[in-house]
Amino acid sequence: MHSADWLHLVFSSVRYNPLKSLLTALGIAIGIAAVTLLTSLGEGVRTYVMDNFSQFGTRIIAVSPGKNDTAGMGGVLNSVRLLTLDDYQSLINLPYAEHVVASVQGTGPIEFGERVRNTDIYGTTPSMVQAWDFPLASGRFLPQTQGGNSRAFVVLGHKVWQELFKGSNALGQFIRVGGQRFRVIGVMKPKGSMLGFDLDDMVYIPADRALTLFNREGLMEIDVVFSAATTSENMREIVRKRLVERHGQEDFTVVTQDEMLESLNSILSVLTLGVAALGSISLLVGGVGIFTIMTTNVRERTPEIGLLRAIGISRQQLLSLFLGEAVLLSVIGALAGMFGALALLAITSLLIPDFPVQPSPLYLIISLIFSALIGLFAGIGPAWQAAKLSPIEALRDE
Repeated sequence: MHSADWLHLVFSSVRYNPLKSLLTALGIAIGIAAVTLLTSLGEGVRTYVMDNFSQFGTRIIAVSPGKNDTAGMGGVLNSVRLLTLDDYQSLINLPYAEHVVASVQGTGPIEFGERVRNTDIYGTTPSMVQAWDFPLASGRFLPQTQGGNSRAFVVLGHKVWQELFKGSNALGQFIRVGGQRFRVIGVMKPKGSMLGFDLDDMVYIPADRALTLFNREGLMEIDVVFSAATTSENMREIVRKRLVERHGQEDFTVVTQDEMLESLNSILSVLTLGVAALGSISLLVGGVGIFTIMTTNVRERTPEIGLLRAIGISRQQLLSLFLGEAVLLSVIGALAGMFGALALLAITSLLIPDFPVQPSPLYLIISLIFSALIGLFAGIGPAWQAAKLSPIEALRDE
């Protein structure tokens, strides 16, 4: 049998009863649509999270107190020294260090007159705006001070400024931060959110003032932004050696931004694969539908099978005809579901531009191949049943 004849017979079988073919393909279409929507959402979330983490740059070394790979009582005894402002000062003059930022964070009431807003209070150092690219709308950021005795200055996030001052000038005004009196010297431009954390709904005060305010002895983290003239691994080793010299032991954790992004990407990729697997359950249900319909077709088309065998079609060719029909139904359903899901995603993107959806070509191709395989395996049983029919017995049904 020629390829053209084979294709004609396969397509004719599908066109013979369009309603039955449509209902058969519908199960696969729903499954592919589910996979497409779920993986697009997963990829969109992954891209959104990665972009948020990368907006501060990738040449970053983060130092946190305590050693992550210690355990038990030994780990507790090893992590006896906190990160201090003296540690921060010691890292400023490191080779390749462009900006060093110390941070400590808490929450508390921000008061101006009768207006009160409970929000995040971020203790930091003057180079934060350059390191994280946080532009100011007005005024200036926290000034550099000597001796670790900073003045009671505060810089307002954009949303805090709007809530407390209703758009009026805040520079020079005095507010209370956690019950203490601070003078407003700047207002930040809108920065948006990162992973649900509103960067505009906070105030910024000197790190040493924050330690006193929160009754803390050590910093939460020290970040080093380094130049492109070195690698992250080399810079990590430089930071590690400096702090070991000061602490006498490695009772801290140094992590590069590359490592953080790589770990985060791996976790989110696994989650995307997980939701794809959940969506694939619908494809298996569609495969059961194809198996059922193809089994019914074999019984309804027994005389046709006998006639084909009588005119010389071999069992292998008959087997390929029914398998081709099953695969064709599966692929038609897959394409219909895929294009339907993509159309829905396009409409969603137009109506909600910030909604994190991003179709992945890789997952689309894999799901299309997977649906074809499901059609192939679902059609094996009915096709084998048709191929085993005796021509004489099949023609008797006529």
